[in-house]
Amino acid sequence: MQSIEDKLIVALDVDTFKDAEHFVKILSSKVKIFKVGSQLFTACGKEAVDMIGDKGARVFLDLKFHDIPNTVKAATAAATNLSFPAVRMELPIFMITVHTIGGKQMLEAAVKGAEDKAAELKIKRPFIVGVTILTSDSAGANTTEMVLERAGWAKDAGLDGIVCSVFEAAAVRKACGKDFIIVTPGIRPKGTDAGDQKRVATAAEALKAGANFIVVGRPILEAADPLLAVKKLSEL
Repeated sequence: MQSIEDKLIVALDVDTFKDAEHFVKILSSKVKIFKVGSQLFTACGKEAVDMIGDKGARVFLDLKFHDIPNTVKAATAAATNLSFPAVRMELPIFMITVHTIGGKQMLEAAVKGAEDKAAELKIKRPFIVGVTILTSDSAGANTTEMVLERAGWAKDAGLDGIVCSVFEAAAVRKACGKDFIIVTPGIRPKGTDAGDQKRVATAAEALKAGANFIVVGRPILEAADPLLAVKKLSEL
């Protein structure tokens, strides 16, 4: 059996700080990265980030920044600043998302904002990955081609990687190399409801396709025993 605990990101798509803290307390013995997306960050902001850091875990800040370059530059700088001061040895903000459809100038500005703030604080900047096509979108005849194009924009702009579905991951790995980070959401154990996701796959399929990280939310949060759900997901 192969453990995927170092690759697992649990999506804390919940409404309240209390709910987020509940799941982090339950799961932090096995889960080392939690996703804070627009739902939780709008409700709790930095409080949620600090709580996760206090529990010894790290944050995948999934806010998909997409705006004019100057605004995104300021946003990634502010996100990097969320890591400071560090509540533990490791800084809580591990990775930040921006949306690739903002274009190369915006993507370059995103990197610049994080780099400048990290240099000012004398810390390592978070990884920045570009969202390509949401896994809630159905696959089309040119989906892989579009993802590869946007992955190219991300790489050229200096991003560390992208977010894409499992179905494009192998092509991205081949095109962008072994050091390019690939994050795959839409992970569902076999036999579970896909919900509003369209392009879904199992954890094993994601790792086989070359994913560095997998994002799992509802199959864990809605389980009768969330920790057991993580353990089962980790047994390939």
